Amino acid sequence: MPHVLDNPAWSSLLGVHAEFAEGTGHARRYRPDVSPIVAVDDAADPQAWADLADLVGPGAQVVLPGADRPGAGWTEVARFAGVQMVATDRFVDAPDPEAVTLGADDVTDMLAIVDRNQPGPFAPQTYRLGTYLGIRRGRTLVAMAGERQHPVGYTEISAVCTDAEHRGQGLAARLVRAVAAGIRGRGEVPFLHASAENVGAIRLYEALGFAWRRDITFLVVRAPGA
Repeated sequence: MPHVLDNPAWSSLLGVHAEFAEGTGHARRYRPDVSPIVAVDDAADPQAWADLADLVGPGAQVVLPGADRPGAGWTEVARFAGVQMVATDRFVDAPDPEAVTLGADDVTDMLAIVDRNQPGPFAPQTYRLGTYLGIRRGRTLVAMAGERQHPVGYTEISAVCTDAEHRGQGLAARLVRAVAAGIRGRGEVPFLHASAENVGAIRLYEALGFAWRRDITFLVVRAPGA
């Protein structure tokens, strides 16, 4: 049987994140102000790509996790090799006394730290997908991590980033543990994605107690027409 982590965006959009979802048939997407991520139930099904094209509109550019190649008429803009990792029993979560919960009043700072560090797609309303925590030095947000995809029984830890001048202090590890404490407090399992090229991040997650589950490709694709 397929596992929800084989297609976490699809599971999220049909379930916990349905309030942020658009689409019918074989394709769903997050509202564009929430996330550029889209999902199809089966990337090998031509009808799924047709439904996705109808959903996003001619020439739209979106991010589709887990597909090996674009459907007929679609253009591949970019592809990023990644890994999917899941927390094991070795992983120890822990609240962090310095971490603050980020919300609507912090969006400008959240977008700024994402722009400086490029941890992955982040939109003005992404913070609504789950709990986001940050660490500030003075008024500046210097480290952040939060929750994104939410398939049944699991929650993705995402947007993990630390400004260059504050790296080496363990801030990312602390925030991952703190976000995971909330996830496990709901009886769910933390998981995450990392760039396959980001060896340092993968080593950090392995040291914390995450284990590789599978390789995954993130396709940036453009819909037919313009």
